[in-house]
Amino acid sequence: MNFTEPEERVALRAAVAELGKKYGHEYYARQARAGLKTEELWAEAGRLGYLGVNLPEEYGGGGAGIADLAAVLEELAAAGSPLLLMVVSPAICGTVISRFGTDEQKKRWLPGIADGSRRMVFAITEPDAGSNSHKITTTAQRDGGDWVLSGRKVYISGVDEADAVLVVGRTEDSKTGKLKPALFIVPTDAPGFEYKQIEMDLISPEKQFGLFLDDVHLPADALVGEEDAAIAQLFAGLNPERIMGASFSLGIARYALAKAVAYANERKVWGGAPIGSHQGLAHPLAEIKIELELAKLMTQKAASLYDSGDDFGAGESANMAKYAAAEVAIRAVDQAVQTHGGNGLASEYGLGTLVTAVRLGRIAPVSREMVLNFVGQHSLGLPRSY
Repeated sequence: MNFTEPEERVALRAAVAELGKKYGHEYYARQARAGLKTEELWAEAGRLGYLGVNLPEEYGGGGAGIADLAAVLEELAAAGSPLLLMVVSPAICGTVISRFGTDEQKKRWLPGIADGSRRMVFAITEPDAGSNSHKITTTAQRDGGDWVLSGRKVYISGVDEADAVLVVGRTEDSKTGKLKPALFIVPTDAPGFEYKQIEMDLISPEKQFGLFLDDVHLPADALVGEEDAAIAQLFAGLNPERIMGASFSLGIARYALAKAVAYANERKVWGGAPIGSHQGLAHPLAEIKIELELAKLMTQKAASLYDSGDDFGAGESANMAKYAAAEVAIRAVDQAVQTHGGNGLASEYGLGTLVTAVRLGRIAPVSREMVLNFVGQHSLGLPRSY
């Protein structure tokens, strides 16, 4: 077992970190507060090949794995510019299409996803289903050789920036009459497809939306993969989502910790010694460093398992990584604010915008409680509790 990243990934991290510094958190926060997107950063990351490192080379990607894409997101977040749509466009949608899409779907979508010129977002959550994907009611019915899709989705990120949405719906089994999950590519300009922004107390360039699908007619090739294999196809996208969610949190934790350490080394009160010399500040920061490194190791383990083809093993590790990274990100931002005192919530210091951003990590893409349910049932063998 090797705990040292390959030279190629180390070099990738260094290059992405330089790009991140070029923009930084000031750019990110300024764009978000003005209601603007991080188009310049997204476009440059795409041109440099960073957005598609996990996608096949024959479709414009880098031919690497989710571990490398996770490293890209972590470094951008550590520079203060976390790109949420990396979680959904190249990680979830790009992965699902590259693994299960037809040749035509791959040719149509993957090159644009890889270079950032096209975006696809992901829609699974519904108002009355929450974390229970078995309760999804968005339904696709056959119309000759085509499909008609109807239903609602909620808290879908970046729909206003997307060319299409990968929608998790259900089809009816002709033999049993039961509904089974299926994945459909729905263009955002399709008749019957509408979306409405959900106002959030979250300072982020990426917005959240509710979707309304009213008899959206789709061609036969809108279906991704096989109807009967949709569960496997769905989880092929959800494991990268958790790994990328962990990397998102890890990067923000690194950013906050670095800000806190720099301030603790510079700020002098009570006799002139830097405030970082006091254990009341030094010990919490040291604890965060330890927890951050542990969460990072689990994230790397999850990515390694996924890239090796071990979907089940990756599922356990990805859930644990997402849990651990979210918790340390919350602690890191909170302690960074505390270290700065009143300055911690001043716009000049770039921490206040992250308070709600890291709190989101306990909720999405899967809640803290559902991760604990998974670990209790599958890792510990305890009776199912929900």
